[in-house]
Amino acid sequence: MKIGIISDTHDHHENILKSTEIFKQQGVAYVLHLGDYVNPNSVRLCQGLGMQGIFGNNDGDKFRLVSAFQAIGGELKGDFHEFQQDGLKIACYHGSEPQLKEALIKCGTYDVVMYGHTHACRNEKVGNTLVLNPGTAHGFGEKPTIMIFDTLTTQAKVLEI
Repeated sequence: MKIGIISDTHDHHENILKSTEIFKQQGVAYVLHLGDYVNPNSVRLCQGLGMQGIFGNNDGDKFRLVSAFQAIGGELKGDFHEFQQDGLKIACYHGSEPQLKEALIKCGTYDVVMYGHTHACRNEKVGNTLVLNPGTAHGFGEKPTIMIFDTLTTQAKVLEI
């Protein structure tokens, strides 16, 4: 199954819309947003993606973000999301506390740990854990990026927006 991964959109509506088109073209089953939407209107641009997400450190209006997710048929999971997909145990955390992020990666409990926050792409194995960071869809003067993860092959691909 292909899962779209996006993070740190920080209200960049143009790049959010470009990302949604890429995810649709690539045939992802759903999208995981790893936090830092900032404004609920950014969430509303993701209609039809089956989006699930977690909070980032810049997501202050949590009530309105939850409402925006509900309005598009998505689900905002809180600060941390743990789930299983195709036999993989996956953890999602924004990454704002480096020690907590590293503990999740090194604990050996998860097959995959996904995080954002750093605005830097990461796709590497640490022990038996695949560590994924899609970078930032905003870009902040650099190339904006997203990621697609195939749960069957455990391969992740970074895409420039």
